[in-house]
Amino acid sequence: MKLEVLTMPNNFLREVSQEITQEQLKQKDVQNFFDNMIDTMFTDNGVGIAAPQVGKHWRVIVVTRDNGPEIFVNPEITRKSFKKVKGEEGCLSVPESLGIVQRYKSISVKALDRNGKKIKINTDEFDSIIFQHEIDHLDGILFIDRAKKIYPIR
Repeated sequence: MKLEVLTMPNNFLREVSQEITQEQLKQKDVQNFFDNMIDTMFTDNGVGIAAPQVGKHWRVIVVTRDNGPEIFVNPEITRKSFKKVKGEEGCLSVPESLGIVQRYKSISVKALDRNGKKIKINTDEFDSIIFQHEIDHLDGILFIDRAKKIYPIR
């Protein structure tokens, strides 16, 4: 089921999200919410989405990777490369705008999967940018806060 994507200006997007517990992960409504996040991301042509964008202050993101969409619960960046890259970013919560953002070229992330299993991944290039963008949402940060240049989508 597609969820409503919150857009700026909305102060809900500026709040810090809370971690999800192992007990919460066992709840059917939480698992359904994860599925709805994925549906929403695909329906709106996104490559990632964070729970605050669809009305929950939970530390949960979806990132589309090689094998499809993956849920990351309580994600945390544990390593950042020295090298950074600049790239164009957009956001479902900031429609009609793009911006040039500088991000770490590669990062390591630890998180839980949707079943509560601990995972660690190393990622670079485009995947790294998606993770950083979505994790920022969990801390109330939008790409427009980091962008050096913002311009309308044509």
